[in-house]
Amino acid sequence: MIYFWFFILITNLIIPIIMIGFGSYFRNHHPKKINMIFGYRTKMSMKNMDTWKFAHNYMGNIWRLWGWILFIITFISLIFVINTNIDTISFTSTIICTIQIIVLIFSIFPVERALKNTFDNDGHFKIKKCRENN
Repeated sequence: MIYFWFFILITNLIIPIIMIGFGSYFRNHHPKKINMIFGYRTKMSMKNMDTWKFAHNYMGNIWRLWGWILFIITFISLIFVINTNIDTISFTSTIICTIQIIVLIFSIFPVERALKNTFDNDGHFKIKKCRENN
């Protein structure tokens, strides 16, 4: 039973570890060229190098933070079912994986919102007009 629990623990930690790893990488690095194979690829993020760099940095911060949160939640959740039956461990694992996938998918929305707030539709930085004090 403990071997099954350990296997589930390791497999459930894969997504958080990937999020932490790529999040840390994207915070400081981005693919050198805008491409369709590797990186954060949306219509807005691929407008130009400014949007590309910004999106990777922003996504990196989100993934790193949520990767650690999911890592801790996953580990603690599975500790509570360590000495239970296979069905309980499997059910817990399914819930954990579902939550992890939802977090992965929904992490796109804050990045796109930040891109929209920072850049215009052509990918240029928005310039805020300052009021002149006379």
